[in-house]
Formats: sequence, structure tokens, C-alpha cells
Amino acid sequence: MRIALDAMGGDHAPGPIVAGAVQAVAADPQLEVVLVGDQAQVEACLTREGGKPARVEIFHSSQFITMEETPVEALRKKPDNSISRCWQLLAEKKVDAIVSAGNTGAMVAGGLFRRRFLKNVRRPGIAAVLPSLRGPVVLLDVGANVNPEPEHLYQYGVMGAIFAKHILQRERPTVGLMNIGSEEKKGHDLAKETHALFNASPFRDQFIGNVEGRDIQRGASDVVVCDGFVGNVILKVCEGVFEFMMKMVYQEVVGALDAEKPRGAQALQNLVNRYDYSEQGGAPLLGIDGICIICHGSSGDRAIKNALALAAKYASTKLNELIVKELESSPHPAGT
Repeated sequence: MRIALDAMGGDHAPGPIVAGAVQAVAADPQLEVVLVGDQAQVEACLTREGGKPARVEIFHSSQFITMEETPVEALRKKPDNSISRCWQLLAEKKVDAIVSAGNTGAMVAGGLFRRRFLKNVRRPGIAAVLPSLRGPVVLLDVGANVNPEPEHLYQYGVMGAIFAKHILQRERPTVGLMNIGSEEKKGHDLAKETHALFNASPFRDQFIGNVEGRDIQRGASDVVVCDGFVGNVILKVCEGVFEFMMKMVYQEVVGALDAEKPRGAQALQNLVNRYDYSEQGGAPLLGIDGICIICHGSSGDRAIKNALALAAKYASTKLNELIVKELESSPHPAGT
């Protein structure tokens, strides 16, 4: 498995990005990583990690895109940026997957420029996995497409269900549409039209209708579909609430039980390890011809290591082939 990693992407790049790559190849003897970025900086980081491993290569790019830059403008002004070079390697089939903790908009735009869509996919979407009382739930889109059309959301439901079935091992995944109420006529025009598409599609038996924000952690459905704006807000609110609750639990519960503090602290750490975004590594951009994992901007070495392992797992499950097959056998609803 050969994966291109954007060495310059992330709030703290390239240090933890390179460290995560070194850890990943040490953990998986079948993995090869191509570090895409400024060669001098990458080599300096590798030296601090004890030298360049045999299954790590460097692909030099002289430019990189910061988090603050406008994605499309930056891609045009900086043609030799690390994100574009990752997409180039994927398009040329020199790697099986790409991973980046850099500018999410630029990552998505890079894929759009290359038109690396799977057959019958209209727009790709980022799929995040969130915890619930019934196990992991897929939420998409969480940032790739903030102005979707109803058919885009319909396809997110189909792709999300495939992901839930083959990655999360749900036998017959259910799909819910994020809305402000469970009633069919609730919401804006996008929600109403998307609801009608699902009901008129071959996928209607797996569609449970509208769900609300509180239903995600309840596990009301295996897949929750929404536009990228709403999804990104949901994702970051969930991250913030989790961090807040863990700190409050530690202060109020663990801190109050001095005799049990080591035990309580370990229990809390187990919860953090279980639900921290670093354990997931990143979120796949579904609908792309190739595997693309988008990581949190503040990802450290552990998150990058896990993201590379995630990319290798998705590539080995032939997830994209399953998406293409399902979309071909599940024709677009009438009127799309």
C-alpha cells in the first residue's frame, strides 16, 4: 500500500506529520509513505526521528497552502503546492491514497479540479464517524459541499450506507436526514426535496425520514445526511462538548476522590482514547476515484499514524468499487 502524505498540511506541520509517517511504516510492514513537501524541512524532521526509513520517500514541492488562504485562489497562485502534488500522484496512479491535515477547502477543491469523481457521483462528501449509544454513526457531509442539491444529499445517503455496511459492519444501515423536526414537511426546500427523493428511490426502505441533532448520539440511524455547513458545525460542536465534559468530569469527580484519583484518571483517559478524534485519524472524502483522508488541522503524530492506517484499510476493502456498483444498481430517482 503506497500513500502520499501532505507533509506541509496542518497547524504544526511538518514535525508531527513526519513523525506520524515514521510511526505508521514501523507499525505496518506493507505500508509505503510518500512525504510531499519541502525537501529540506522534511529531511530535517526525519533526522530528528532517527533517519529516513526504507519505506518512506520524499516528493519535493516548493509551496504549501496555509489554513487562512482562500482554497481556489491559493491553488491557482501556488501550482507547486503540496496538496496539488498529492492529487497529482493519485491521478497518475503512483499512490493508492492521499492523506492531509491541511486546508480542507483546498483538499476538496484539488479533487474537483482533477475531476477525480467515481462513476455516477455528482459531488464528493466528507464522512465523519461519531459515537452514539448504539455504536458509531456516519455523518456526511461535514465540510466538502456547503451548497448541495437534493441529489447530492441522496447520494451521500447511498455512499454513507455502503460505508456503514462494509466499514462499521452494519448489516442493513438506516439513513436519516438532518432537519429541525421529524415531520416530513419540516425544514427548508433542500430538506423537503431531499426527503421526497429518498421516498421515491430504491433506497426508501432504508430511509427513516428526518432526524434531529440530538438523535445522532442516540443512534437513531446509522447514517445522518446533511449539507457541509451544518455537518461541520455539528462535528465541531460535538468535539467541543466532549472536551468540555471530560474536563468537568475530571475536576468534579476525579478531583473529589483523592484516594481513587489514579483509578479515576485512568478511567477518564480510557474514555478520551476511545472517543478522541486522534483515534479515528481522519475522515474519508467519499465519491473520489482513489482514497482521500482529510485530518483535523491540529492533528498530532498519533492522529497522522492512525489516518495512514485508515487509508490503507479503506483501500484494501475496495470501498470505491462497492460505491460504484451500488450507484449503478440504484438508479437516480425520477426527476433528477
